[in-house]
Amino acid sequence: MTEVAGPESVPISELDLAAEFPQATRGQWQELVAGVLRKSGKLPEDFAGAPESKLVTRTYDGIEIQPLYTADDVPGETGFPGLPPYVRGARPEGQVSTGWDVRARFTGEDGRAVNKAILADLEGGVTSLWLTVPPAALADALNEVYLDLAPVVLDAGAEFEAAAAELLALFDEREIPASEATAVLGADPIGLAARSGAPADLGPAAALAARVAAKYPKVRTIVADGLPFHEAGGSDAQELGALVAAGVSYLRALTDAGLDAEAAAGQLEFRIAATADQFSTVAKLRAARRLWARVAEVCGFTSPMRQHAVTSPSMLTRRDPWVNMLRTTVACFGAGVGGADAVTVLPFDAAIGKPDAFSARIARNTHAVLLEESKLAGVVDPAGGSWYVEKLTDDLAHAAWAEFTAIEGAGGLVEELSSGALAARLAETWEKRSRRIATRRDPLTGVSEFPNLAEKPVTREPAGSTVEGGLPRHRYAEGFEALRDASDAYLASHGERPKIFLATLGPVAAHTARAGFAANLFQAGGIEAVNPGATDDLPGAFRASGAKIACLCGTDDAYAAQAAEVAGSLGADHVLLAGKGSFDGVDGNVFAGCDALDVLNGLHAKLGVTR
Repeated sequence: MTEVAGPESVPISELDLAAEFPQATRGQWQELVAGVLRKSGKLPEDFAGAPESKLVTRTYDGIEIQPLYTADDVPGETGFPGLPPYVRGARPEGQVSTGWDVRARFTGEDGRAVNKAILADLEGGVTSLWLTVPPAALADALNEVYLDLAPVVLDAGAEFEAAAAELLALFDEREIPASEATAVLGADPIGLAARSGAPADLGPAAALAARVAAKYPKVRTIVADGLPFHEAGGSDAQELGALVAAGVSYLRALTDAGLDAEAAAGQLEFRIAATADQFSTVAKLRAARRLWARVAEVCGFTSPMRQHAVTSPSMLTRRDPWVNMLRTTVACFGAGVGGADAVTVLPFDAAIGKPDAFSARIARNTHAVLLEESKLAGVVDPAGGSWYVEKLTDDLAHAAWAEFTAIEGAGGLVEELSSGALAARLAETWEKRSRRIATRRDPLTGVSEFPNLAEKPVTREPAGSTVEGGLPRHRYAEGFEALRDASDAYLASHGERPKIFLATLGPVAAHTARAGFAANLFQAGGIEAVNPGATDDLPGAFRASGAKIACLCGTDDAYAAQAAEVAGSLGADHVLLAGKGSFDGVDGNVFAGCDALDVLNGLHAKLGVTR
C-alpha cells in the first residue's frame, strides 16, 4: 500500500492526490461525448465540429451554457470578499457571524391581523419585516414589536411619505435614538411608475431622503426594485440593467437634493428576484454587485450594493402549490450563496391568495433549515472558485451592462418606461419564454409536467388588489392553469372531465412509453387520458370510454403497420398520434417539443370546453 505523506511533511499546495492516475485530457473527454451522442443519434458520423457543441444551451440573454468548464474559462481575478468589485460579497466575513437577514412580507388592511402574523413570525425566527399596510394601520401592525431589534421595510407605494412619517413618529414615541433607528422607508417612484404606468416624480422621494440622511444614519429611504421587470417576463440581464439604471436615476435625484455621492448611495436598497435556477440566481447577485461597484467607481463612492432577494412571484404556481416549497428552497439557497444581505421567501400559497399560518411557518423554516441545519452561511462566498459560476457571473455582468448603457443612452430608465421602449424589449423576452413554456422546454413540475388531476384545490382568502396599468405581471404557469380551470368548470357542469382515448398498439412494453408521454401532456390541460392497456378490441374499448377523440400510442413499426387501419376503425371525431409521421386518418401529432399549449387549446375547442 502506498503511503501518503501528511501535511506535516509535505505542504498542502504540493500534494497531488491524483498522481497515481493518468491525467485525462479534453480530447479524451470529447471522444467519449462524441461516442454517446452518436449512439443516441444526435451526432452525425461526418460531424466535424466540437461534439460538446451539441450540448450547449443558451439563456434568454444569449449566454451560452457549456457542458464543461475548466480553469481556462475563469475570466480573471474576482477580488476578495468585502472589497471592490464586491463580486465575492459585500462583507469580508460574509454571513458567517450572523447569517442573512430573514425578512418576511406582511400585507393587509387590518393592522391588528397583520400584527398577529408579525408576532408569530418574529417568534419563529424572522429578523426583519416587509410591510405593505395603510399608513394609518402601521402603529397597530407594529404593536409590541421591538423596532430596535426588528428593522422595518415599508412598501406603501404612492403613500410613502405618510408611511415614513408614521414610522419615524413611532421611533420617537418609543424613544429609539435616531442614531440607532434602522429601517427602509420604501420610497420607489420608478417602481411605482413601472407598476402603474403613471409618471415618475423623483423629487419628493429625494427630498425625504435628504431629511432622513441628516438625522437617521441607519435608515435608508429608497428602494430600487427589479421585480417589476422580472415579473414582466424579462431576462436576468434586463432585470439587472433596469435595476442599476434605477439606482443611477435615484443617485442623480439625491445628489440634486443636496446629498454627496456617498450619502446618496447609502440611501438605497436594491430588490432582486431569486428563481429556482440556482446558478443563475447566484450569478445574478454577484454580477449586480459588480455592476454597482463600477457605478461607484465612476461616481466617487465606495459603499457596496445592499441587496434584498425575493423568491420569484412569477415561478409560483396555483396548481400543485406544494411544489412551490421546493422552488422557493432552491431560490433561497441561490440567494444565500450569492451573498444577498436580506432574503424573503414567499409562502408557497402566495399565488393563490393570502398565505395562512402554516405556509408562513414553512417559509420562515426554509431559512432555518438552510442557515441552521445546512450551515449555508458558514462559508464566505461558497460559490467562489466554481469555474461555471465565475464565468456565468462575468457573462451576465457584461450582458446586463450592455442593457444598462442602452437604457442610459436612451435618456434613462424613466424615459425608457415613458416611451414604452423597455416594455417592448421585456415583451419580446416574454414571448420567447412563453414559447419555451408552451413547448415544455422550460418544464413546470406539477403543471406542464406530472400534473395531478385528482389534486384537491388549495383555497385561500383572496389577496388585496395590486397596482395595475404599467408593465404586465406574468406567472409562468398561467397558460396551463387556465386550461385546468376550464377543465374544472367542465367537470362541475358535466360530472366528468373532458377525455381522450389512448389507442394503445401492441403489448404494454411496446406502447407504454408513448402512452405515458401522451397522458402526461393531455393531463396538463385537464384532459383525462383513458388507457385501455393491451387489448385486441380498440374500437370496442373506444366506444366504451365515451371519448370522442383518440390518440394512437405505439412504436414506429406499429404505426407503419397499423396506424391507418386503427385510425379508420375507431370512429373518432379526431385522431392524434403520439410521435411523428403522417398516416391516413391521423389528423395531428403530439411529440416532445410540440407546442403543448396550442395542442391542448385546440382539443378544448373540439371537446366543447369553454372558459
